[in-house]
Amino acid sequence: MSLDLRSDIDPILERTVTASPGVPGVVAMVTDRRGNLYEGTAGKRRQDREAEMTADTVFALYSTTKAYTATAALQLVEEGLLDLDAPAARYAPEIGKLPLIEGFDPYGEPILRPPKRAITTRMLLTHTAGFGYEFFHPTYLRLHRTKGQPASVTGTRASLVTPLLFEPGERWEYGTNMDWCGQVIEGIAGQRLGEVLAERLFAPLGIESTAFELTEPMRARLAALHQRKANGSLQPIDYELPANPEVHMGGHGLYGIVGDYMKLIRLWLNDGMGEHGRVLQPETIRMAEQNQIGTRRVSPFPGVASRHARLAEFLPGPSQSWSLGFLINEEDLSTGRPAGSLSWAGLANTFFWIDRKSGLGGYWATQVLPFGDLGASGGYLDFEAAVYAASKRTSGR
Repeated sequence: MSLDLRSDIDPILERTVTASPGVPGVVAMVTDRRGNLYEGTAGKRRQDREAEMTADTVFALYSTTKAYTATAALQLVEEGLLDLDAPAARYAPEIGKLPLIEGFDPYGEPILRPPKRAITTRMLLTHTAGFGYEFFHPTYLRLHRTKGQPASVTGTRASLVTPLLFEPGERWEYGTNMDWCGQVIEGIAGQRLGEVLAERLFAPLGIESTAFELTEPMRARLAALHQRKANGSLQPIDYELPANPEVHMGGHGLYGIVGDYMKLIRLWLNDGMGEHGRVLQPETIRMAEQNQIGTRRVSPFPGVASRHARLAEFLPGPSQSWSLGFLINEEDLSTGRPAGSLSWAGLANTFFWIDRKSGLGGYWATQVLPFGDLGASGGYLDFEAAVYAASKRTSGR
């Protein structure tokens, strides 16, 4: 199968870099339950410099950070330290003090009231707690622009202290839920989230180049962020998430390499078994991969900030639900990925999937804004489709 993948996928990576619109560079990997089937790179880390993309290039993982945080939370559930249905304020008291916003008065002041029910950690893991993002929801954007609400990427505690958009548990809304889940984990463990992940996940998984704070060796291999301009060209952005952040953001704060992420994917493919021992029990994995939001569904959400102006959809089309940490596609996808698989994505067009049924998973890493960029996301869909086409050919033989 690896030979089929090499011949099929290498041209996709090259085309993604050289096409119009293209991307500066990409790293893509595929794994089965035993190990990587494919590792590919193309292009440069930064379009105006000579350093080429390599398998150990470091990326800002953005929202693909969430899978690490969810996995750590499930470890605490197994140990009896975290009750998913208890008030999250038991572990992170500040979350219990947040009001709910009903709108703005004629003078532009927010209209606030206490919520009628408590937020639970299950709600945080399923994005039903009531939080949003300022670049996706107009209420948060207005608070950011007129009331000085810090942006979610500032790494500050103040950026988390936002009013709820609706009653906890009422509906699905993508937002800072997993950042708060990180605070729950810290409250239980008595350590910063980065320390918890290093001890509980990274060590048993053999992960060595993933962290909330860039080391100098990691920075030397860092891929630059690029912004797509109106004329279709790309411009490098000298931007990094805050160094020494006040809060280790469990929803978006990690930097890492794709090879490390493949080890997390294999953990989920292998019923909780890591590279150096068991991390989660099989029954925990099987419970966590199930739909946790009932008849509610994950719906598209429009970007309201200018750099996210067009409709944002992570996987357009089929009906989608949510597990304890992942999107679930409830129908087979056009790429060949079967119903019931898990996935998510990051702001700079990083994508991953975990297909426990077929025993396959993959990660596609670029560093391009806005999310949904046609060059970056189109390449990802071609990449995933090629994996399943090759798998089908191999199984047929």
